[in-house]
Amino acid sequence: MRHIISLLLENEAGALSRVSGLFSARGYNIEALTVAPTEDPTLSRMTIVTRGDDRIIEQITKQLNKLIDVVKLIDISEANHIERELMLLKVRAKGPAREEIKRLADIFRGRILDVTGSTYVIEVTGNSAKLDAFIDNLDNSLILELARSGPTGMLRGEKSLHL
Repeated sequence: MRHIISLLLENEAGALSRVSGLFSARGYNIEALTVAPTEDPTLSRMTIVTRGDDRIIEQITKQLNKLIDVVKLIDISEANHIERELMLLKVRAKGPAREEIKRLADIFRGRILDVTGSTYVIEVTGNSAKLDAFIDNLDNSLILELARSGPTGMLRGEKSLHL
């Protein structure tokens, strides 16, 4: 089962390395990883997407909680949450394909960020399924480059990850 683990950790050199090292040392896979400072400059928020049964996820969370750098941790996939991913996509846009690509971007509420005579760079945000659907509806031969951030998420309502 897919899990999104969100944690607060000390914003200092080596913290990311210690967390990723924990995963590799135990043979766990990280499907996606995002890290950025929070409103508190001494803390960073890390979002890890991984897969495993309840026993494996429990083991991962216990091991993460043992790390000195980790301040607080929650598996947000167990609760009502919002998740988003960012995708930048450079596509070949020539001739009649230009208008079709623009129409597809509009349908998926994407934004065309850069236009040249032969390419578009498109930004699409949403859940992973939406981004996958956008790619599925696009002719693969038109894709020149693709970059995805991986999901990041937040709990809905009053509950939150803070000190």
